[in-house]
Amino acid sequence: KDQLRLKKEIGIHSVRGGSIIGEYDVIFAGQDEVLQFSHKAYSRSLFALGSLKAAAFIVGQKPGLYHMDNLF
Repeated sequence: KDQLRLKKEIGIHSVRGGSIIGEYDVIFAGQDEVLQFSHKAYSRSLFALGSLKAAAFIVGQKPGLYHMDNLF
C-alpha cells in the first residue's frame, strides 16, 4: 500500500543488485539543494576484516552491551 510519509518521518531506501559490493549514500534533501555523503566498497574483504577485528575484541569480554567506540 503506497502512502505519503508524514513530515516527522525519515525516508529510508535500500537497493541490492548485480555485482555491487557496497554503495552507501546518506542524502539530506531540501528544497533546491542536496547534501550527500557516499561510501563505495570494492571488495567484500573489507567487511570480513571488520568482522575479524570485532570478533577478536569480543573474545574474553564480560557479558554486556558494546558499541563501536569500544572497538576503537
